[in-house]
Amino acid sequence: QVRVVESGGGLVQAGGSLRLSCAASGSGFSIVTMGWYRQTPGKQRELVARITSVGSTLYGDSVKGRFTISRDGTKNTVYLQMNSLKPEDTAVYYCAATTVVVDYWGQGTQVTVSS
Repeated sequence: QVRVVESGGGLVQAGGSLRLSCAASGSGFSIVTMGWYRQTPGKQRELVARITSVGSTLYGDSVKGRFTISRDGTKNTVYLQMNSLKPEDTAVYYCAATTVVVDYWGQGTQVTVSS
């Protein structure tokens, strides 16, 4: 079993920055990919960014050039640096740790960007 815990959400003004952290812990697993997703009420969860065990990254179109994902592979920890935040970035941000067979999700952290 893998436990995924996010931290770092909060309230920020438009144009500001936040850094999210996510740590996956447990035993008997090998994480292939870790990523961040976000969801707002009434909408589907969407990809923000993800990173593989060898450092390959993928970003959602709406965050390219503003967000950066990084990973500490030795600690199964992933970070999301969010710059130039916009009100439309407001959402619950979820971290996912993907193994060969299953995804593990965290509880989510709220990010609110005021205009």
